[in-house]
Formats: sequence, C-alpha cells, structure tokens
Amino acid sequence: MAKKILVVDDTAAHLQQLQEIVSEAGYQVITASSGKDAVVKAKAEMPDMILLDIVMDDLDGYGACREIVRGEETSGIPVVFVSTKNQRADRIWAEKQGAKALVSKPVDKDEVLKYLTMYA
Repeated sequence: MAKKILVVDDTAAHLQQLQEIVSEAGYQVITASSGKDAVVKAKAEMPDMILLDIVMDDLDGYGACREIVRGEETSGIPVVFVSTKNQRADRIWAEKQGAKALVSKPVDKDEVLKYLTMYA
C-alpha cells in the first residue's frame, strides 16, 4: 500500500504543484488548505508525513506543526515545512516547532523527493 502524505497549502497553485510531485513519486496524497484542516486531517488520516506551508490565515504552519507534533496520536508524524520563509532564523524556528526540515519555495522537486524518501 502506498504511503500517505498530507500536503497543506492555502494557495491552490502551490497545493497542486506539491500534489503532483508527491503523487508522481507513487505516494497517496491527502490535501488540506488551512492549518486547522491540517490538524484535523492529521488525526483522521494518520499520514506517513506532512508537507506544510507556514504562512496561512487561520492557523499558521508553525501552530499546526506544534499541535501535530505534541498531539498524542500524531506525535510520530514527520513534518517538513514548505515555505517562502527561508532565512536562517526561519529554519531554526521551524526546527523548534518540531519540523524535520524546511523546503524553500519555489519548490525544487528533487529536494521534496529527498525528504519524502528520508521521512515517509
């Protein structure tokens, strides 16, 4: 059975791009378009990995990541941020929230595949 990857982004074009990269690599894709939706779907679907945008309106990626990695059922799910925020401070903050890595936008397909291979 294909591993499940939750892809979260509030921008339709970015969501579509990540969805294509992940599904073409042979993974099952679940999508969410908000931080709150990401937390709900993480609990309901128990994905093998989450690709998570940071800048979102209702609950940003940092907040969603904290809820997921601190959640009893979801704490073992690796989270990799995918964001335009790519300064050193952003990477350090992402790590402090419990994320495994931060992939910069525009997305490099090979970088995404590298993390899928590592964590999913």
